[in-house]
Amino acid sequence: MNLYTQKDKNIRKSYLLILGFLIFIIALGWYFSFALNSGIILYIAVIFSITMSFISYWYSDKIVLKMSGAYEIAKKDSPELYRIVENLAITAGLPLPKIYIIEDEAMNAFATGRDYNHGVIAVTKGLLQVLEKNELEGVIAHELSHIGNRDTLVSTIIVVLVGFVSLISDFFIRMQIFGAYSSGGLGKNKEGGGQIQMILILIGIILAILSPIVAIIIKLSISRRREFLADVSGALLTRYPEGLASALKKISFDNHKIKRISKSTAHLFFSDPIHGINNKKKANWFGKLFMTHPPVEERIKALLNKT
Repeated sequence: MNLYTQKDKNIRKSYLLILGFLIFIIALGWYFSFALNSGIILYIAVIFSITMSFISYWYSDKIVLKMSGAYEIAKKDSPELYRIVENLAITAGLPLPKIYIIEDEAMNAFATGRDYNHGVIAVTKGLLQVLEKNELEGVIAHELSHIGNRDTLVSTIIVVLVGFVSLISDFFIRMQIFGAYSSGGLGKNKEGGGQIQMILILIGIILAILSPIVAIIIKLSISRRREFLADVSGALLTRYPEGLASALKKISFDNHKIKRISKSTAHLFFSDPIHGINNKKKANWFGKLFMTHPPVEERIKALLNKT
């Protein structure tokens, strides 16, 4: 398998995961409406999700940049970084993104922006101070690939969907409990219908509790796919996968953690800003489900086509 087939494979899997996520949310909304015998819940949920999607589409980049403490720079502030971004953007056929710096010793970077014309790349001071030029080019190419692959938009949609599932699940639990008590408790009805109602309520509560967990797992799975895709796309852009692989090795041994970080934005970064990517112990399959990024050894293996 080469870089081109790896890229196509990850694109297909990302689309399938998003499709599965959407089907899951629709099924969840339908069940909530059915269990509560109120079709209006589904309509409210759709309107709410559209509103949240609109807000996140237009303002998510500004929110992320503000949360990270990043500030925009001009060419005179960091000529070498500016030239690297400019040259790679030209090679990729993308408009020059805005460049931001994060005053932090940790080695990391992220891309955001709703489309090609509003792309943003932010890098930490630590990244600029430690990496060699070809390694920095690999990281920048990776982040440009997120913009080119429209990953920044996909990640925004997924964050909104996960938040929506959590809210509707919490609402459903409260409504189920309220409905049970308002009807005199689960044990009031002695007929078969009462037992069926009790079973539906219990199933609904279990589903509402598990749904946000499942949604988060799907979100993280898509995030990991995005990282693999951006790695191989970045390697195709620079034609030097060894540079990005070397950067991954260096960053994996960085002991600094970004000071201003949130779990809601951790998946946007080049490497896991909360737990790091220095996986000295290989994670089992269950542990990988809750990782925002693929293990570094798997990313390097994919880049260098090692089997």
